[in-house]
Order: sequence, then structure tokens, then C-alpha cells
Amino acid sequence: MFTTSRGRFITFEGPDGSGKSTQARMLAERLRGEGRPVLESAEPGGTPIGQQIRRILLDPANRELTPIAELLLMFAARAQNVEQWILPALAQGKIVISDRFTDSSVAYQGAGRGLGWETVVELDRIACQGLVPDLTICVDIDSETGLARAAGRGSSETRLEEQAIEFHRKARDAYHELARREPRRFHLIDGRGTPEGVAAKVWEEIAPLIT
Repeated sequence: MFTTSRGRFITFEGPDGSGKSTQARMLAERLRGEGRPVLESAEPGGTPIGQQIRRILLDPANRELTPIAELLLMFAARAQNVEQWILPALAQGKIVISDRFTDSSVAYQGAGRGLGWETVVELDRIACQGLVPDLTICVDIDSETGLARAAGRGSSETRLEEQAIEFHRKARDAYHELARREPRRFHLIDGRGTPEGVAAKVWEEIAPLIT
């Protein structure tokens, strides 16, 4: 596992509509309130270059985007984010909180698109320079509920959300498999309940890492 002598790298994962973005934001606010230096990031995106790639990936008009092209674009944005923002922030002793990272590609492209975990892992080796989260919180919710929540947001970035329900179920199953394979790093949190209630459960997992 990648570690630094000072910084910590925490990622949030989960199905679309799980509330993971809310939890990432709430954690960042809590840590800043305690005077801790925090860098927030989100994928795909993060850097200005990553934001341009994000628009391609999530635009529902881009229906002809192939699974391999989708995966490569994900890692292009991720590689830029790692080198430009994440590694420098960790070197400065910051707590980096990322809304999605490579585990999302394992779930959505590796499992959902059927490209295989090995393909994702190989690209991660090239793009992420050995960087692995110190802790990953996966906010878990069933696919139907999550998609219903996501639809209520009114976002225009819906290309992945519009995929068939089976695609989303495969992604969720992959998250559960990650929890089985890497129980020390990858923690499932029940996403049902109020944001504050879920945040309390998230804090129970986070506190030992940063205190």
C-alpha cells in the first residue's frame, strides 16, 4: 500500500445515488473545522484537464464511446489528477479526499463493461504510480434506489446513469467483491438513513486513521 510520512489518502466509492459525494463533502468540512489541511477531489475530473475529459465521459450524447475508450479516458483524467494534485498534496501532509478513484473503474469498466479486473489493474499501475488509498469508504445502496435518487438530481451528466440496470448491479457486486478481497482498506457502509447518520458511521471508520 502506498503511504506517506504525513499525508493520508481517503477515497469514497459507491453506486450512483448512494450519497457518497455528500459524505465526502461532509467529512472534508468536519476535518477543516478541526483545523486539518484537506484537498478535495472528484473523478472523473479534479484538475482543469480532467474536467474537460469529464464532459466527454458523462455527456449522454456520446453514445458511441466504446468501453475501452471510456476506460482510457478515465485513467487519463486520473493520471493527471494523481501527478498534478494528489501526490503533491500528500507530500505537503494534507488529507486528500477523493470522490471515486480506481475502484470505480474496477466496478464500472472492469465488471460493468466486462473489460476485466486485470485490464483495470494494469492501467492503474501505469497511471497511478503505485498510489493506493489508505482507506476507502464505499457507501452501499441497492441499484434501484440509487438510480432513483440520481434521477432526482436533474444533472445533465447522465451517460453512465442511463446504462441498463444490469450494468449497475454488476458494478455494485464488484464493490462487494472488493470488500471481501481487501477488508482492511475497503469498508462497506450502509447508505440508508439520514446523511448525518451515515456520516457518523463513516467517522467511526475514518477516526482511527487520522487520530
